[in-house]
Amino acid sequence: MTQEAAHQPYGTPEVPRVAVRGEAHLEVDPEIARIGITVNARGTDRRTALEDLTRRNNTVLDLLKSYGEPVEKIETGAFSITPELTRHGRGERVRAYHGRVHITAELNDFTALGELTTRLADLELTRVDGPWWALRPDSPAHGRARRQAVLEAVQRAREYAEALGADLAALIELADLGADNAVPVAMAAPGGAMRAMAFGAAEDTAPPLDLEPQRQTVHAQVNARFTMTPPRL
Repeated sequence: MTQEAAHQPYGTPEVPRVAVRGEAHLEVDPEIARIGITVNARGTDRRTALEDLTRRNNTVLDLLKSYGEPVEKIETGAFSITPELTRHGRGERVRAYHGRVHITAELNDFTALGELTTRLADLELTRVDGPWWALRPDSPAHGRARRQAVLEAVQRAREYAEALGADLAALIELADLGADNAVPVAMAAPGGAMRAMAFGAAEDTAPPLDLEPQRQTVHAQVNARFTMTPPRL
Protein backbone atom coordinates (compact mmCIF):
# COMPACT_ATOMS: atom_id res chain seq x y z
CA MET A 1 0.00 0.00 0.00
CA THR A 2 1.37 3.42 -0.88
CA GLN A 3 1.73 6.18 1.73
CA GLU A 4 -0.78 8.28 -0.20
CA ALA A 5 -3.38 5.51 -0.11
CA ALA A 6 -2.86 5.04 3.63
CA HIS A 7 -3.92 8.65 4.22
CA GLN A 8 -7.03 8.46 2.06
CA PRO A 9 -9.98 8.23 4.51
CA TYR A 10 -12.16 6.44 1.96
CA GLY A 11 -9.48 4.48 0.15
CA THR A 12 -8.67 4.68 -3.56
CA PRO A 13 -9.79 2.77 -6.65
CA GLU A 14 -6.60 0.72 -6.35
CA VAL A 15 -6.94 0.19 -2.58
CA PRO A 16 -10.64 0.46 -1.67
CA ARG A 17 -11.78 0.34 1.92
CA VAL A 18 -14.78 -1.17 3.62
CA ALA A 19 -16.10 -0.03 7.03
CA VAL A 20 -18.42 -2.24 9.06
CA ARG A 21 -19.84 -2.61 12.54
CA GLY A 22 -19.77 -5.88 14.45
CA GLU A 23 -22.34 -6.58 17.16
CA ALA A 24 -22.96 -9.29 19.73
CA HIS A 25 -25.82 -9.84 22.15
CA LEU A 26 -25.47 -12.75 24.57
CA GLU A 27 -27.91 -13.94 27.20
CA VAL A 28 -26.17 -15.48 30.21
CA ASP A 29 -27.04 -16.48 33.75
CA PRO A 30 -26.32 -13.88 36.45
CA GLU A 31 -23.34 -14.34 38.74
CA ILE A 32 -24.35 -12.23 41.72
CA ALA A 33 -27.50 -10.87 43.32
CA ARG A 34 -27.85 -7.77 45.48
CA ILE A 35 -30.55 -7.05 48.04
CA GLY A 36 -31.25 -3.91 50.04
CA ILE A 37 -32.30 -4.10 53.69
CA THR A 38 -33.82 -1.13 55.50
CA VAL A 39 -33.97 -1.43 59.29
CA ASN A 40 -36.36 0.88 61.15
CA ALA A 41 -36.81 1.76 64.83
CA ARG A 42 -38.98 4.12 66.86
CA GLY A 43 -38.70 5.48 70.38
CA THR A 44 -40.20 8.16 72.59
CA ASP A 45 -36.75 9.68 73.08
CA ARG A 46 -33.59 9.80 70.99
CA ARG A 47 -31.60 7.35 73.14
CA THR A 48 -34.34 4.72 73.07
CA ALA A 49 -34.69 4.98 69.28
CA LEU A 50 -30.93 4.76 68.80
CA GLU A 51 -30.55 1.76 71.10
CA ASP A 52 -33.44 -0.02 69.37
CA LEU A 53 -31.98 0.71 65.94
CA THR A 54 -28.56 -0.53 67.04
CA ARG A 55 -30.06 -3.78 68.29
CA ARG A 56 -32.06 -4.39 65.11
CA ASN A 57 -29.09 -3.47 62.92
CA ASN A 58 -26.84 -5.93 64.78
CA THR A 59 -29.45 -8.65 64.36
CA VAL A 60 -29.49 -8.14 60.60
CA LEU A 61 -25.69 -8.04 60.34
CA ASP A 62 -25.34 -11.20 62.44
CA LEU A 63 -27.86 -12.98 60.24
CA LEU A 64 -26.05 -11.93 57.05
CA LYS A 65 -22.63 -12.95 58.39
CA SER A 66 -23.95 -16.32 59.55
CA TYR A 67 -24.26 -17.39 55.88
CA GLY A 68 -20.50 -17.21 55.37
CA GLU A 69 -19.12 -17.37 51.81
CA PRO A 70 -22.48 -17.09 49.95
CA VAL A 71 -22.70 -13.49 51.22
CA GLU A 72 -19.72 -11.89 49.49
CA LYS A 73 -20.20 -8.29 50.54
CA ILE A 74 -22.07 -6.36 53.24
CA GLU A 75 -22.20 -2.56 53.13
CA THR A 76 -23.94 -0.06 55.39
CA GLY A 77 -25.35 2.96 53.60
CA ALA A 78 -27.57 5.78 54.85
CA PHE A 79 -28.25 6.16 58.58
CA SER A 80 -30.67 8.63 60.17
CA ILE A 81 -32.40 9.53 63.43
CA THR A 82 -35.33 11.85 62.76
CA PRO A 83 -37.59 13.59 65.30
CA GLU A 84 -41.34 13.44 64.74
CA LEU A 85 -42.83 16.80 65.68
CA THR A 86 -46.38 17.41 66.80
CA ARG A 87 -48.11 20.70 67.52
CA HIS A 88 -49.01 21.21 71.15
CA GLY A 89 -50.71 24.43 72.04
CA ARG A 90 -48.77 27.34 70.56
CA GLY A 91 -45.49 25.49 70.16
CA GLU A 92 -44.03 22.28 68.84
CA ARG A 93 -42.62 19.33 70.71
CA VAL A 94 -40.98 16.07 69.77
CA ARG A 95 -43.49 13.24 69.82
CA ALA A 96 -41.11 10.45 68.92
CA TYR A 97 -37.83 9.65 67.16
CA HIS A 98 -37.53 7.47 64.08
CA GLY A 99 -34.31 5.66 63.24
CA ARG A 100 -33.34 4.09 59.94
CA VAL A 101 -30.27 2.36 58.51
CA HIS A 102 -29.83 0.88 55.04
CA ILE A 103 -27.70 -2.20 54.34
CA THR A 104 -26.75 -3.75 51.00
CA ALA A 105 -25.75 -7.40 50.68
CA GLU A 106 -24.25 -9.17 47.67
CA LEU A 107 -24.65 -12.94 47.27
CA ASN A 108 -23.21 -15.52 44.90
CA ASP A 109 -25.41 -18.44 46.04
CA PHE A 110 -28.96 -18.09 44.75
CA THR A 111 -30.17 -21.05 46.79
CA ALA A 112 -29.21 -19.25 49.98
CA LEU A 113 -30.73 -16.04 48.61
CA GLY A 114 -34.33 -17.22 48.90
CA GLU A 115 -33.93 -18.43 52.47
CA LEU A 116 -31.99 -15.36 53.60
CA THR A 117 -34.49 -12.96 52.02
CA THR A 118 -37.36 -14.66 53.81
CA ARG A 119 -35.58 -14.63 57.18
CA LEU A 120 -34.73 -10.95 56.82
CA ALA A 121 -38.30 -10.10 55.86
CA ASP A 122 -39.49 -11.95 58.96
CA LEU A 123 -37.71 -9.46 61.24
CA GLU A 124 -39.72 -6.64 62.79
CA LEU A 125 -39.68 -3.22 61.13
CA THR A 126 -37.40 -4.53 58.38
CA ARG A 127 -37.86 -3.95 54.66
CA VAL A 128 -36.17 -5.99 51.93
CA ASP A 129 -35.84 -4.81 48.32
CA GLY A 130 -34.51 -6.66 45.30
CA PRO A 131 -32.95 -8.81 44.15
CA TRP A 132 -30.88 -7.01 41.53
CA TRP A 133 -29.25 -9.63 39.32
CA ALA A 134 -25.88 -8.83 37.73
CA LEU A 135 -22.62 -10.06 36.25
CA ARG A 136 -19.23 -9.36 37.74
CA PRO A 137 -17.25 -6.57 36.00
CA ASP A 138 -14.60 -9.14 35.01
CA SER A 139 -17.09 -11.79 33.91
CA PRO A 140 -15.84 -13.98 31.01
CA ALA A 141 -19.17 -13.24 29.31
CA HIS A 142 -17.94 -9.74 28.41
CA GLY A 143 -14.89 -11.20 26.67
CA ARG A 144 -17.02 -13.71 24.76
CA ALA A 145 -19.29 -10.93 23.54
CA ARG A 146 -16.35 -8.79 22.39
CA ARG A 147 -14.78 -11.69 20.49
CA GLN A 148 -18.10 -12.49 18.86
CA ALA A 149 -18.51 -8.84 17.81
CA VAL A 150 -15.07 -8.86 16.16
CA LEU A 151 -15.80 -12.11 14.33
CA GLU A 152 -19.07 -10.67 13.05
CA ALA A 153 -17.29 -7.54 11.81
CA VAL A 154 -14.78 -9.64 9.87
CA GLN A 155 -17.55 -11.82 8.42
CA ARG A 156 -19.63 -8.82 7.40
CA ALA A 157 -16.67 -7.11 5.73
CA ARG A 158 -15.76 -10.32 3.88
CA GLU A 159 -19.31 -10.67 2.58
CA TYR A 160 -19.27 -7.10 1.26
CA ALA A 161 -15.94 -7.72 -0.45
CA GLU A 162 -17.11 -11.00 -1.97
CA ALA A 163 -20.22 -9.27 -3.33
CA LEU A 164 -17.85 -7.09 -5.34
CA GLY A 165 -15.66 -9.97 -6.44
CA ALA A 166 -12.87 -8.80 -4.12
CA ASP A 167 -11.03 -10.14 -1.09
CA LEU A 168 -10.11 -8.53 2.22
CA ALA A 169 -6.50 -7.41 2.26
CA ALA A 170 -5.73 -5.85 5.65
CA LEU A 171 -7.26 -4.52 8.84
CA ILE A 172 -6.88 -0.74 9.11
CA GLU A 173 -8.75 0.02 12.35
CA LEU A 174 -10.69 -1.73 15.08
CA ALA A 175 -12.42 0.36 17.76
CA ASP A 176 -15.00 -0.02 20.50
CA LEU A 177 -18.22 1.74 19.64
CA GLY A 178 -17.79 5.29 20.92
CA ALA A 179 -13.98 5.24 20.80
CA ASP A 180 -14.02 6.96 17.40
CA ASN A 181 -16.89 9.40 18.03
CA ALA A 182 -19.57 6.95 17.02
CA VAL A 183 -22.96 7.29 18.68
CA PRO A 184 -23.32 4.65 21.41
CA VAL A 185 -26.43 2.58 21.65
CA ALA A 186 -28.53 2.45 24.80
CA MET A 187 -27.10 -0.05 27.26
CA ALA A 188 -28.80 -2.00 30.00
CA ALA A 189 -28.77 -0.39 33.43
CA PRO A 190 -26.05 -1.66 35.82
CA GLY A 191 -27.14 -4.81 37.58
CA GLY A 192 -29.84 -5.62 35.01
CA ALA A 193 -33.56 -5.31 35.57
CA MET A 194 -34.89 -5.39 39.08
CA ARG A 195 -37.48 -7.59 40.68
CA ALA A 196 -38.64 -5.50 43.64
CA MET A 197 -40.07 -6.86 46.84
CA ALA A 198 -40.89 -5.11 50.07
CA PHE A 199 -41.71 -6.98 53.26
CA GLY A 200 -42.77 -6.08 56.75
CA ALA A 201 -42.82 -8.21 59.86
CA ALA A 202 -44.47 -11.60 59.69
CA GLU A 203 -46.27 -13.33 62.50
CA ASP A 204 -45.05 -16.81 61.62
CA THR A 205 -41.87 -17.94 59.91
CA ALA A 206 -42.51 -18.05 56.17
CA PRO A 207 -41.11 -20.72 53.84
CA PRO A 208 -38.09 -19.72 51.73
CA LEU A 209 -38.90 -17.71 48.62
CA ASP A 210 -38.31 -19.43 45.28
CA LEU A 211 -36.39 -16.75 43.37
CA GLU A 212 -35.65 -17.47 39.71
CA PRO A 213 -32.44 -15.73 38.51
CA GLN A 214 -33.03 -13.27 35.69
CA ARG A 215 -30.77 -13.85 32.67
CA GLN A 216 -28.49 -10.97 31.75
CA THR A 217 -27.92 -9.51 28.31
CA VAL A 218 -24.31 -8.68 27.41
CA HIS A 219 -23.71 -6.23 24.56
CA ALA A 220 -20.57 -5.62 22.53
CA GLN A 221 -20.10 -3.47 19.43
CA VAL A 222 -17.02 -2.60 17.41
CA ASN A 223 -16.28 -0.52 14.35
CA ALA A 224 -13.79 -2.00 11.88
CA ARG A 225 -12.17 -0.77 8.68
CA PHE A 226 -10.44 -2.99 6.13
CA THR A 227 -8.73 -2.59 2.81
CA MET A 228 -9.63 -4.97 0.02
CA THR A 229 -8.39 -5.94 -3.38
CA PRO A 230 -9.78 -4.01 -6.39
CA PRO A 231 -13.31 -5.19 -7.13
CA ARG A 232 -14.31 -6.89 -10.35
CA LEU A 233 -17.18 -4.71 -11.48
